[in-house]
Amino acid sequence: MSPVDGPGAAGPERQPGPAGTRFAEIHRFATIDSTNRYLMDMARGGAPEGLVAVAAHQEAGRGRLGRRWEAPAGSNLLASVLLRLPSDASAGHLVPAAMALATADACRSACGVEVGVKWPNDLVDGEGRKLAGVLAEVDLDGPAAGAVVVGVGVNVTWPGPADRLAGDGTAVAPTPPVALSTIWARPTTPGALLEAVLVALEPRLAALADAAGRAGLAAELARRCVTVGPVVRVDLPGGSFEGRAVGLTGEGHLEVEVDGVRRPVVAGDVRHLRPVAGG
Repeated sequence: MSPVDGPGAAGPERQPGPAGTRFAEIHRFATIDSTNRYLMDMARGGAPEGLVAVAAHQEAGRGRLGRRWEAPAGSNLLASVLLRLPSDASAGHLVPAAMALATADACRSACGVEVGVKWPNDLVDGEGRKLAGVLAEVDLDGPAAGAVVVGVGVNVTWPGPADRLAGDGTAVAPTPPVALSTIWARPTTPGALLEAVLVALEPRLAALADAAGRAGLAAELARRCVTVGPVVRVDLPGGSFEGRAVGLTGEGHLEVEVDGVRRPVVAGDVRHLRPVAGG
């Protein structure tokens, strides 16, 4: 029985990770507030890189910008991994990209679903519906300095609530979200999917160790990024702007063309815009 799929106790139940990876131990919970929070606390206590936390249910799971991430118990993959910043800390933004790309590979290998990356690190199906999201948190100067916790939530059998419409009459794509179970070629479970994610993540993390590997990872992100082409809205702490996403830089940053000028986006919330059907 998989560490994710069994009934489990209050936790953590400790089980080995996939052979040949840095993920030596998986801490499995039936219920927890947040797997990201748990691993950051473990990092502050000296836990090594590669520790994995996975839960059948999260009571306080979060997505980007503090959004709640909720799912019925046992329905979806809810997991986090503890990593360390790459030697070139400026490439830290590629850590969640590595997780997004690994999860896309896992969806293909585990259940035959082709997935694209919505920049910076959401995963969508061929119709633009959200299948998964990635959230990374970093401790830069605290007791766990250099620790990176990367969480991933994948809609396996429960798609989650649809996104709300924007106030100006546009819809925020992808809407509605979708579960793998409605589109897969063959069934999978959260446990089998987690193992596939960790196996696919290992070589991408190894690639972060040198400049050539990081360039290759950024190029893979560019090839699989579905954000390039659409008109997007970029929400930043100081305001928002709209333009057409025209490409990714060699470092993996998004380029948005506004009034004929390419504007790089290092971080931000990016929304694909489209008219509301029937609106």
